Amino acid sequence: MAFTVKDVAEQAGVSTATVSRVLNKDPRISAATTGRVQKVIEELGYAPNPFARGLKTSRSLTVGFLAPEFTNDFFLGIARGVERRLQEVGLTLIICNSNEDPQTEMDRLGLLLDRGVDGLIVIPTSASGAHFGQAVKLGVPVVLVDRLVDDFHADAVLADNVNGTYQVLEPFLLQGVRRIGFLGGDQRLTSARERYDGFRRLLEDYHVPFDPELVRFGDFHDESGSRLLSQLLELPEPPQLVFISNRFMHLGATRLLLERGLKPDQAPRLVAFDDLDLAASLGYCEAMVRQPVHEIGVQAAEFLISRLSGEGGGEPRLARVKSQVVSCV
Repeated sequence: MAFTVKDVAEQAGVSTATVSRVLNKDPRISAATTGRVQKVIEELGYAPNPFARGLKTSRSLTVGFLAPEFTNDFFLGIARGVERRLQEVGLTLIICNSNEDPQTEMDRLGLLLDRGVDGLIVIPTSASGAHFGQAVKLGVPVVLVDRLVDDFHADAVLADNVNGTYQVLEPFLLQGVRRIGFLGGDQRLTSARERYDGFRRLLEDYHVPFDPELVRFGDFHDESGSRLLSQLLELPEPPQLVFISNRFMHLGATRLLLERGLKPDQAPRLVAFDDLDLAASLGYCEAMVRQPVHEIGVQAAEFLISRLSGEGGGEPRLARVKSQVVSCV
């Protein structure tokens, strides 16, 4: 069995960052702590990762993770994947919330850079990204997750939004469904825009006329899902099926149907991007796109580790992580 920095830290009763500092002979670590960590290393037969040994000149052995919000399980799942992979090479994650506000994002970015983080993993708040350039000027690599930005190019990890949307809807077109509603998010965000692109591509491939009356855009929050679905239900001819762009909009749409007392056979069928707990038991949802959030986080960490170790030179890389269509029925 190959032991990791995390195993050493748990046995020695210290943090993974402390283990890394002991390995790098950091004079700030006390002799007692150093002795305890070294004893555990010998007992476990731990072999230091070459990447950890290469961080002797690192300022902090920390990585900043900046996300728009943490009430969203999607962002938290990514953070867990990132943290697990970083722990294996002795890096500690510092998490900041930008509250979906660009100015707060810039403030938190400055805070993380002031703390001397070695790298940054960012889920951007908006399409504006020029301010991330200050990190690169300081030699701090940046990895973008879920969303791309204007005016700044970096390694990025995204879900396969276009194909995920296409694949979850295609079976219904094959069944003869033609009147499909679309509830989308802010089109300035990569994930929202790409899911709409997947919807449009599907209609084109199956020669289904595009009807703008069936398309509504809001944001990725539950109130938006409820409000936009209400608009579709008021149409003279409501859609047979409605695609919903994320779990919170799905939650809002489902709540609307429950509040109106509509039974599943009285309402349009729903399909959505992202999982929603209890969706299957409520009867409205037909299928969902499950994003591999842990894998997205791990891939983002891999990109950052390769940059920090000097192995990721060259042009920015883009990884698309495949999603899975799951049935609610």
